Amino acid sequence: MRTENQSSMAEFLLLGLPIRPEQRGMVFTLFLGMYLTTVLGNLLIILLIRLDSRLHTPMYFFLSHLALSDISLSSVTVPQMLGNVQTQQQSLPYEGCISQMYFFVLFGCLDNLLLAVMAYDRYVAICHPLHYAAVMREELCVSLVAGSWFFSCVHALLHTLLLVQLSFCANQTIPHFFCDLTALLKLSCSDISLNELVIFTEGGMLFILPLSSILGSYVRIGMTVLRVPSTKRFLKTFSTCGSHLFVVSLYYGTLAGVYFFSLSQNSSDKDIISSIIYTVVTPMLNPFIYSLRNRDIKQALEIFVSRANFFK
Repeated sequence: MRTENQSSMAEFLLLGLPIRPEQRGMVFTLFLGMYLTTVLGNLLIILLIRLDSRLHTPMYFFLSHLALSDISLSSVTVPQMLGNVQTQQQSLPYEGCISQMYFFVLFGCLDNLLLAVMAYDRYVAICHPLHYAAVMREELCVSLVAGSWFFSCVHALLHTLLLVQLSFCANQTIPHFFCDLTALLKLSCSDISLNELVIFTEGGMLFILPLSSILGSYVRIGMTVLRVPSTKRFLKTFSTCGSHLFVVSLYYGTLAGVYFFSLSQNSSDKDIISSIIYTVVTPMLNPFIYSLRNRDIKQALEIFVSRANFFK
């Protein structure tokens, strides 16, 4: 079979979502509403955290970066998907496809690391409350976020540099709604053993280590709470940890299904559904799970609304 070098390729063809023509309007409206909810909800969280001095704490500092990452992760894929659904213009230039893949991997990894950082913050707050201010000082918080950004950029750059070395077959059709790394690897006519090795080793470490940190933090939190026979404290901690662990399970479960268990298989509707969960659904749920149920955020929102009404 004839191969085609990446430097001469003009574009890829995205097949998009597996929907019928009569469903386009409903699907477009649904995902547009979800995307706007994601953007507006997370922007509101960032705005409230910046305006209310009571929210200038490590937990909300990390939350603001998670909100920014969620906005970016959805914005990398959803507008492109909406355009394809509405106009049926499914072609994407080679450079645009590679760029989309880079930023998708970057913000996906950033979400992963920030979830671990937030779990560590809760561990220190609950298990070592007297030392919380000394441990979670501003320098450490900035270093944790900066380190998350740095490793995410390096991770995305590594996979992008390995990908652009490959040649692709004459068939440039991607059975997905965005340029996903695994979908692109399946189109290659080159040897992708090195790419797969890096995914399972370097990618595996960036998957397992943060997940282990999250689970370890919450195991220690559970052990600490169970030592103190306080129903109120137990319910409060369980509510916070349960919400976080739900998002972690949703995010990591779908991520593992797409990048580790389906790499050697053909693309299917299940891969697309899994991708929708961690690119659209999870970022949309985060403002509700992490913030809008929080008393401090609710108070900040009430103050913000009252001030807005005052200036009318």
